[in-house]
Amino acid sequence: MWLLRLSWALATLGITAGSSPGPSPTAPAPDKASIFADLSPAELRAVRTFLLSRPELGLSPSRGEPLAKNTLFLVELLPPKKRLALRYLDQGGPRPRRQARAVVFFGGQAAPNVTEYIVGPLPQPSSYRPLRFKGGRNIPFASRPITQTEYELLHRTLLVALEPLQPLLRDATGSGYHNGSRGSLTFSDIAPRGLVPGERRSWLVLQRFVEGFFLHPVGLEVLVDHQDPDPRRWAVQQLWYNGQYFSSPRELAERYERGTLALARLPEPPAQQLFSSYEPRGRFATGTPTDVHGAKVCEPQGRRYRLRGNQLEYGGWSLAFRLRSSAGLQLFDLRFNGERLAYEVSVQEAIAFYGGHTPAAMQTKYMDAGWGMGSVTYELAHGIDCPEVATYLDAHHLYDADGPVRFSSAICIFELPTGVPLRRHFDSDYQGGFHFYAGLEGQALVLRTTSTVYNYDYIWDFLFYPNGVMEAKVHATGFIHATFYTPQGLRYGSRVHSHVLGNLHTHLVHYKVDLDIAGTSNSFETMDVRFENISNPWSPGARVVQPWLHRQPRRSERQAAFPFGTALPRYLLFYNPHRRNRWGHPRSYRIQHSSHAGRVLPRGWQEEKGVSWSRYHLAVTRHHENERSSSSIYGQNNPWEPVVSFEGFIHDNETIEDQDLVAWVTVGFLHVPHAEDIPNTATPGNAVGFFLRPFNFFDEDPSVASRSPVIVRPLDPPTFSRVQIQRWTPASPGPCVAPGPFTYNGTYWQE
Repeated sequence: MWLLRLSWALATLGITAGSSPGPSPTAPAPDKASIFADLSPAELRAVRTFLLSRPELGLSPSRGEPLAKNTLFLVELLPPKKRLALRYLDQGGPRPRRQARAVVFFGGQAAPNVTEYIVGPLPQPSSYRPLRFKGGRNIPFASRPITQTEYELLHRTLLVALEPLQPLLRDATGSGYHNGSRGSLTFSDIAPRGLVPGERRSWLVLQRFVEGFFLHPVGLEVLVDHQDPDPRRWAVQQLWYNGQYFSSPRELAERYERGTLALARLPEPPAQQLFSSYEPRGRFATGTPTDVHGAKVCEPQGRRYRLRGNQLEYGGWSLAFRLRSSAGLQLFDLRFNGERLAYEVSVQEAIAFYGGHTPAAMQTKYMDAGWGMGSVTYELAHGIDCPEVATYLDAHHLYDADGPVRFSSAICIFELPTGVPLRRHFDSDYQGGFHFYAGLEGQALVLRTTSTVYNYDYIWDFLFYPNGVMEAKVHATGFIHATFYTPQGLRYGSRVHSHVLGNLHTHLVHYKVDLDIAGTSNSFETMDVRFENISNPWSPGARVVQPWLHRQPRRSERQAAFPFGTALPRYLLFYNPHRRNRWGHPRSYRIQHSSHAGRVLPRGWQEEKGVSWSRYHLAVTRHHENERSSSSIYGQNNPWEPVVSFEGFIHDNETIEDQDLVAWVTVGFLHVPHAEDIPNTATPGNAVGFFLRPFNFFDEDPSVASRSPVIVRPLDPPTFSRVQIQRWTPASPGPCVAPGPFTYNGTYWQE
């Protein structure tokens, strides 16, 4: 991993190869949407310059040694408080001040700590003050995310510590650990970094540095204590090699020299068609072509969405969006036909908790916000990650860097044919003909980015459908986190190559959904089916068993928290008790899970405290400004005493009737790796998310406003030789789809 981290460091310094800027937004953002826009490079630089100018902070450049210094780690937008934003958006109130969130590592003082600041007003900051977490929790220095400087120092520590093991490594792998190149060894690191608060001890997995090195463990894992700010006092505490533990590199080297060590000799990797590479190998049985392009997305008559800065409009939809460095995509002011449905919908956290036989595997509990999940939004490949016709946007992050870093084409937007009609009907006459056919083609607008958190790639999507449905979805792909195969490891996964075990793990993703259904005064109820056994009113003496709707108002936060292990009601309804549709129903929206998530650890067990949101399929809370996020960048390295404890959000069990409500949604899946995860985990079957669906919010399906349906009516039944085709779009979409106009027959005569 050391060499990978070096490449990452060069990228964050703006050193890229073959990259080009993505196209700019089509127009400046409308004034109201721009209050949610990410900080511009100029604003990021202004915050950094201002803070470095404050002598009392004593800040030094982030890059380079020593580790014991005060540095600026992260700068990103601090969104305005909701009440101020709504006053501006809806009531013509003053524009909220534009402010930044800044994270400072105070490592150069007697009692090191991490402090967050509110910096503003932008674009020319002139003041700063501490940003407090709920409960006033301080941020211990050991909780901080790891930096590139720390990785470089870990690499140097390994260089010295592993010197006695170079003969063993060369004998087992054909290479040693050194300041190397392709074919040498690298390492991946595991978190959390210890077993109790305040520790900073990391298990490092040694791997061959080849394409897909995550699948090339060499059988050696090393525990390094790097808590002290002075790296000269860092030390290797334990090693694990091929199923055995050793107290020091010298002990392992002596066992090897005496010939009493079970050495795992690995074959030389091939120069081409390495099993962890994407290079084609093998053949499909049918012989159908794969060396020509397949189906593509096209826009035969131009784009049907509008992008102005960070405001996106499509059909009935309008929204503002940003890409926060800490956690990823965040939507604001989500509206349909001018009515706000949600103030915020955002990604909060993604975790993967593992099991295994090796020490690294059993310690691996990844919490990806602690790795800057929103900052690793690397370039999207045109035509692969998104269609060629998509709009591509750059992102700028100031995360463990000495200035803003541009990530080219980090976001894409495109309209996607779903491949299935939004709705359709064939009205048969049951005599070989029909009364009419009608259909509306299925399309959705997609807002996408990715997070490559070292081995795993997450594809983050928000999809907007013309019938008022929004879908949040994440696909998991990339390389599995693999460890060295031992027979005992089969209890925890599958052998996927000669020396490789794919370890079982559970992926969970958490979303914040701040709903405003027809206003901010909302209530929450669940609805499911129960059965009744009644007398048959039209046949005396007979009985009827039938379903009926059981509605259950959820009046408090505890009543609206649904833990894993219990059945989740099938309808989860958020409604405005004061607003009704034409038919007398409360105007409602529904959250519908698309997930098969489960618990990652028993409730209250050590690291589980840091992800207490993972206890629940869904939890509903009252909106509070000091509950802005369910996780933090510090949970990864201090899950035992988390700075943000989600359980505290519902601990006071506030009423949620006729209140401003926030839904916290957990989705995920269990992944037992298998041979087909080589070289990569594929996206089919590895997507989870949720839908926001209208439920009596409208008077009818709002997609009737679309001008894309087709209606076909026969003009001369029963011969059906002529039909009337009604459509409100051009007869032919153009040559990129089909050269001729739309036709339809509809008969089904016997021949």
